[in-house]
This record gives sequence, structure tokens and C-alpha cells, in this order.
Amino acid sequence: MPDSSPDGDAVPSSRRAAREAAARRAATGETPTQSGAAPDRTSAAPAPQAAATWESLITGATPVVGSGPTVPPAAAPPTAPPAAAVPPPAAVPTPAVDTPAADTPGSGFQPVPLRTPRPSRPDIESTPENDPWLFSGDTMPAMPYSRNAATTTVSAAATRTATLSGEEPTQTSERPTTATLDQLFEGSTSTDDIGYVPPKNKKRRRIGGWIALGVVLLILGGIAGGAYYVWNTYEDKIREVMGWEEPKDYEAGLANGETTITIESGFTGQPISQALYDAGVIKTPDAFYDYLIETGQNPTFQPGVYKLQKQMTSEAALAALMEPANRQEFTAQIPEGFTLDGTLQRISEGTGIPLADLQAAAADSTQYGVPADPAVVAAGGQPLEGWLFPATYTFDPSVTAQSAIKTLVDRTIQSLDAAGVPADQRQRILTIASIIQREARFEADMQKVSRVILNRLEPGNQETFGKLQMDSTAQYGFGEMHDGTVSSSEEALNDPNPWNTYFHTGLPVGPISNPGDVAIDAAMHPADGPWLYFVTVNLDTGETQFTSTYSEHLKYVDQWQQWCSEHPDSGC
Repeated sequence: MPDSSPDGDAVPSSRRAAREAAARRAATGETPTQSGAAPDRTSAAPAPQAAATWESLITGATPVVGSGPTVPPAAAPPTAPPAAAVPPPAAVPTPAVDTPAADTPGSGFQPVPLRTPRPSRPDIESTPENDPWLFSGDTMPAMPYSRNAATTTVSAAATRTATLSGEEPTQTSERPTTATLDQLFEGSTSTDDIGYVPPKNKKRRRIGGWIALGVVLLILGGIAGGAYYVWNTYEDKIREVMGWEEPKDYEAGLANGETTITIESGFTGQPISQALYDAGVIKTPDAFYDYLIETGQNPTFQPGVYKLQKQMTSEAALAALMEPANRQEFTAQIPEGFTLDGTLQRISEGTGIPLADLQAAAADSTQYGVPADPAVVAAGGQPLEGWLFPATYTFDPSVTAQSAIKTLVDRTIQSLDAAGVPADQRQRILTIASIIQREARFEADMQKVSRVILNRLEPGNQETFGKLQMDSTAQYGFGEMHDGTVSSSEEALNDPNPWNTYFHTGLPVGPISNPGDVAIDAAMHPADGPWLYFVTVNLDTGETQFTSTYSEHLKYVDQWQQWCSEHPDSGC
């Protein structure tokens, strides 16, 4: 193809530009000539032709006059008379081929069909404004691609077609388009041919992420749970193997604050060590006990409440327990034969609990498991009389009126059970034992007094006729038991109160004192004998004489009176 046209215009550098230039020339009637050849302006005008259209030019129905070399025209034959003009035959379209047109005279440029898809040669100059296929309205579907070298095929539903202004786009048959990633990276194809990569399913990715997180948390939770179990089960062994053992005892100089512990009778090193740990005195439960073993000490601990500091060493704790000044005096000593009123007074003095609080707490016996005797209540007596066991008690500083009384009642029940007293006979046995406790000093005498009571209660008793005639009962009912004398006043002996056995037959309405273990056992196990009377002839030694007849009894009464005259200040 020549480099320039006859009129000096540069030849377009692309086929599309060439087609457009040819179309302009055809529309204006210009005929390109070979470079350097002057047009023959004297030659006859060409025969008139049918007007060319864009469609005939593009499809090739109308040939385009090219710029090939021009052959000089032959001598014109003799001119024939003009005849009727015959229209030239219609041009037959020829198939478009990619071979260049032959440089034959008058051939010009052959029509080049529109190609799809868009050419990708770098020498093509085009812009979106003059590229009609971009606006054809028929785009190629996105082509999926493969991550390996496999060829991916995409069938286009319709190929892109260029349209002229005002013309409808035409559809062509489906055309497969193939491409691989290798071709994309080699540059033999472009992303326009392959299409965009479809986005991944975000919902599926989100679900997968939650599942993965759940699996990780499950694994971590299992590991943490296993480690927790192993640590709690084998902490001591792990610390020993790893050398992480903590000291068993506090370091010296950390003692602070104040606390108390209670040492009960019979406590040894192990329970005391636990009590010290519970009170915050020592660091570990066995620290104090291990210290005693390591140092070879076996001290004797006195029952009581001790005041110590917190976070002490075992050595310092032992020294504090051995110091009498640290022992708290929350102790109440209840003598045998004391009445309920005297017992409550002793508890108040030993614990600091107000007496009124103790009296209010003792009014309701049922809260301690003791049924209230209706006869005692009707007589104005104390339902817990006889149920407060006499002993020496050491109370915790936190003791209350109720807890103190319950401690004494529980101890009485323990003694009754030890003596084999049936539950329905407890009140009766306590009544007998309370009389025995007031009338005798020694165990042997207590058993004889028990027999005297039983003999006098016999229905066939023709000596006393069922009356016990015990001074202790008359004194209790009349309220002169603690006047300092063993003898009863005439008023007390004749007072008709339900406790006065001089006035009433049988047992008194209820216990008259709080008996101890020996008296309770004597009430259950009396001595064998026919005795109906007894009298203590020596109040200092407690010598007592037992007889079965009243005449014998009067003889020993005279002996007692003689002793009292000789010992006027002995409480006769």
C-alpha cells in the first residue's frame, strides 16, 4: 500500500481509519491515484452510478475506488450513437478475506468486514468515542478462570457487533472463548477477554469462620479444664517436683491483729493445730503439729479460750498458749445440787451474759428438747429445774444465753443415757436424783438414800405411810434451801407447797436441784436394804446413820443434836 494519497494526505495507520477514509472519498466522488501520477482531467467523466450507502460500502456491495496504480486507458473505439441508457448490473458481494487486495487497475481498497471481538493490536488508535462496539449494548459475559493450567471455556450468548447511528444491533451465533491464567500472565490475552473474578460467598466464609473459632475455643477449653483438674488434684506433688513448695509457716515479724481459739478437754497437738489454722494464727493446718514433732515437744494444754495474734509462727503460737495471761476466763463452775437460779447466776458471772437474758432463755424448756411438765408449770416452778448439769464449763467468747443453757441440758441428757434411763422416765429419775444429791455426800450413802426413797414409796409401807419426809424438799418449796442450815423451820415443814414431802405423800412435783452423774446413777441403781430412816450425825465428816425403825432413828437424832451443840457454827 502506498504511503500517501494523491492529494498528499497521509495513509491511515489502521484498517478502521483506512475504511473511513475510503468511505469519505467514495461519498465525495474522489478517486485515489498512484503516488506521483497526475490525474487526467481531460478524460471523459465516468458513467453515472447509483449512490453508495454506508451499508453497501461496509458489506462490500459497492466497490471502493482505491489508490492502486492507474493503467493508461486504451484508444477509445468509434463513438456509437447514443442509446438508451442501461443501468449497470448490480454488484455481487464477494466474501471478505484477510489477504490484501491485488494492485490491479481500479481495484482500490477491498471492503474489510467488522471484526469482533475488539482487536488488541497496539498499533490501533481508538478512543471510546470512535469505538462503536463499546456501545453495541451486547457485552461478553465474564469468563471464569482456573487456578491451574486447565483451559476454561465461556460461551458468549451474542458477540459484540458494531452499529452505525440509527441501526439496530445484530446478534451472531454463540462463540466459545477460552483462556488460561498462563495466557493472562504471558500477555496473549487480557482481563477484558477473561472477565472479572466472581466474589467469594461472604456468608459461607462467615459461617466457616465461626465454626473454626468454635473448634479452637473447644480445644482451648478442654486444655484449660484438664490443667485445672490436674493442678487441683496433684498440686502438692507438682510443687514438690518443680521446686515450687511454699513455706508451711509464716515468717517471724508478720504477727498482727487479735483472735481467739478454744482448747477443749483432751485436745492434743493435731486438733489444736487445726484450730490455730481456722483462727488464722498459722499458715497451714499441719504447721503447728509438725513443729511439735520436729522439736520433740509434748506440752500439756489447759482447756479454755486463748487470745492470740494472727499470722504467727508455730513457735510463737506455742509460747502464747503456754502463757496463763492469754487464757480467757469464760469459765463457769456449777456445783452439784445447785438449783436453776444458782446455776444461771454462775453462768452469768463466768461469761458476762446478763442474768435477765439467761432467765428469759430458760423460761421455754421446749427449745432444748425438754417437755414442760404441766404440774411444775401449774405450781409456778421452773421447767428446766434438774436439767442443768453441774460441771465446770469453758465457753467460747461468742457464747449466748441459749447456747450456754443448751450445753448444760445436752450434758444432762448424756448422763441420763449413760445410766440407762428410759426417755419417758427422765423427769422422775431426775426428781429422785435431785433429792439424793441434796441429802448425801458419798456415793455409798447416795445409793442407800435411793433405797430409803423407794422403800418409803412402797404401797405397803406402814411406817411412814408413803411420805418421804425429806428436809430438802420442804426447804426448796418454802424457799429457805440456801439459808445456811440443814434443819427445816417449822413453817417450812407445815407449808402445803407441792414440793413439801412432809405435807404430801409421794415424790415432790419436780426436781429440787441439779444432780450429777453419781446421784443419777444411784437413782437407777439403789443399794439393797430395809432402811426407812437416816440422819447425818457429823456435818464435818458427813457421817450418816441408816435405820429401819423409828426408835433407832431417834437415837441417832440425839447424837446429831449433841454434835451440833458442840459445833454451833457448823450450820446445824
